[in-house]
Amino acid sequence: MSIDYTKITTLGELKKAGYQTKDIKDELRDNLREKIRAGEETFSGVWGYENSVIPELERAILSRHNINLLGLRGQAKTRLARLMVNLLDEWIPVVEGSEINDDPFRPMSRFAKQLIAEKGDGTPISWLHRAERFYEKLATPDVTVADLIGDVDPIKAANLKLSYADDRVIHFGMIPRANRCIFVINELPDLQARIQVSLFNILQEGDIQIRGFKLRLPLDIQFVFTANPEDYTNRGSIVTPLKDRIGSQILTHYPEDIETARKITEQESNLDARQTDLVYVPDLAKDLLEQISFEARNSEYVDFKSGVSARASITAFENLLSTAERRALLSGADRTTVRLSDFLGVIPSITGKIELVYEGEQEGADTVAEILIDDAVKSLFPKFFPKINKLERKDEETPYDELALWFFEGEGFELLDDYTDEEYKRALDGVPPMTELIRQHQPDFPKEDVYFLKELLLWGLVAHKKLSKHRFTEGYQFKDLYGSFISGL
Repeated sequence: MSIDYTKITTLGELKKAGYQTKDIKDELRDNLREKIRAGEETFSGVWGYENSVIPELERAILSRHNINLLGLRGQAKTRLARLMVNLLDEWIPVVEGSEINDDPFRPMSRFAKQLIAEKGDGTPISWLHRAERFYEKLATPDVTVADLIGDVDPIKAANLKLSYADDRVIHFGMIPRANRCIFVINELPDLQARIQVSLFNILQEGDIQIRGFKLRLPLDIQFVFTANPEDYTNRGSIVTPLKDRIGSQILTHYPEDIETARKITEQESNLDARQTDLVYVPDLAKDLLEQISFEARNSEYVDFKSGVSARASITAFENLLSTAERRALLSGADRTTVRLSDFLGVIPSITGKIELVYEGEQEGADTVAEILIDDAVKSLFPKFFPKINKLERKDEETPYDELALWFFEGEGFELLDDYTDEEYKRALDGVPPMTELIRQHQPDFPKEDVYFLKELLLWGLVAHKKLSKHRFTEGYQFKDLYGSFISGL
């Protein structure tokens, strides 16, 4: 039968109960060993890292290392650090009133030592839950040694009538206060070199110096640092002696396939239940949305060093549903389906999440976003329809000849943004060769998704220079490519 230690209120009771104190790194290690043996998931809700980042992180924890997570923005670095809290013991005892979470069996601060010397086994004990054992600091150029380590507090000295030679005038910074906790410093290269130097002794020797006071405080902290490779050259670097004291450096990465990216987006999207009830999203639309981020990461217009965060897909998905929701509310519909033309609404999400190179700046952020959507359509197109070669003979027949002829002989057609679902379907059904193409090449495609596939076919033919697409105020107009060219002349 396990003992409920949290009912213990004094040091004497803690000793009688046989409580064994542990370093935080041993806590993490022991609990991780148990989870691995039991076959339990250690870092739940993090997708795509099962065979890469998570095994490396587990090895680092088993090795009792301080850790540096190195990767581009939006790669779940901070999330991984926060999930490490679940590997801590649920409760730990601390000397009641201690500023730095003193271990009753190994007191460090003058306050705790004096209290134990005075009260002995009657020393009051409080309990700290693992949820409160996570500290996080964003490294910015204005962070000081006083913020992290501590400083002399003249007000405390005056109130207590103490000399500045007395170590009781010290006000502890974030790191001592995070004793026996996980402490995360995000964007480590942004921290000034002299501040990084102040971390040396804490990591290795366990002592700190504050305004001439050299305190022997063997702090018990699990450090996790995060850094972006771009920062090493653009804004700063991790100084070599500090890097040498970080046990494991783990490289993170973006999702490697659309299926994983979709899991992340669906898990992280902040959606209203009324929104999801009102708007149906075809699987193909979800795939297309993720493909946009894949295209952006390989685009000549986007700075690959900066990366394209997973948040780009998450906010784009939220905007996509909001675009369809707004259209349904305006028309008074009780239910609607996402259309490819709704992707115009995700452009603000894309432009806010990508860093452009010079060529991209020349094109303009909105134009680059439209190019990325077209590239995503082009990439998915061959999965559903026959491939279109760049070079074709003039007399060579293709599966798209009848559809191209339909547009050549007619005046094209328009898809308006404010079409009701019935008008939208009627417009797409009014192109018989398109219906026939889908019957031939995708006969088993889900009926509720087939209209999105029809739009993908149209946009794909535009991307392959078989048709032309023109955006006007109310919607999109599709025409024969050469007829449009001649009428333009």
